[in-house]
Amino acid sequence: MSSDRPLVLALPKGRILEELIPVLERAGIAPEPAFFDKKARQLRFATDLPGLDIIRVRAFDVATFVAYGAAQLGVAGADVLMEFDYPAIYAPVDLRIGYCRLAVAEPTEQAQSDDPKRWQHVRVATKFPNIARRYFRARGVTAECVKLNGAMELAPGLGLSRHIVDLVSTGSTLRANDLVEVEQIAEITSRLIVNRAALKTERQSLEPWIARFREAVDAT
Repeated sequence: MSSDRPLVLALPKGRILEELIPVLERAGIAPEPAFFDKKARQLRFATDLPGLDIIRVRAFDVATFVAYGAAQLGVAGADVLMEFDYPAIYAPVDLRIGYCRLAVAEPTEQAQSDDPKRWQHVRVATKFPNIARRYFRARGVTAECVKLNGAMELAPGLGLSRHIVDLVSTGSTLRANDLVEVEQIAEITSRLIVNRAALKTERQSLEPWIARFREAVDAT
């Protein structure tokens, strides 16, 4: 990477971005005003630092941009990292934001007589088929995963699956759809991620940013 080409920091759109703004401020990063304009259509933004640009992409895409070197740094949830399991990604800092859990849920009525310890085969609707398969395989359960990108809570009521694997924060969405959490797969927070190859070739540029984010987290 030439000296006149800035580092690229990939950030996720949505709720996590709101929690991330104070972390960016403590790390000394001030994006250009358009970054905060919800009507702005641009996806790449300058910062007050000549050597750093920001791109704003879907949460699931952050890891891909970093893994393939299009961005050297990024912020991704542990759920995304677990799902894709890219060996090219190093996650040195837990940012302690975006806390939720990845869980298995089923209809409330079904849960009254169901015993997860007796499961042998399950069909689950999920955005995380790789995580779900690994989790159930480790328990000796065969999992048939129906990939959905959203509205998992509809699946049991419409007969698509008896269970879902999804992120749970307060549990209000589950309750609103008459579902209940029956197993927890993992606790989730957002992490600073770095492209491993870039860290080797651009260590002098990237290590200070890792330190800045670590200090920003410790300052909370």
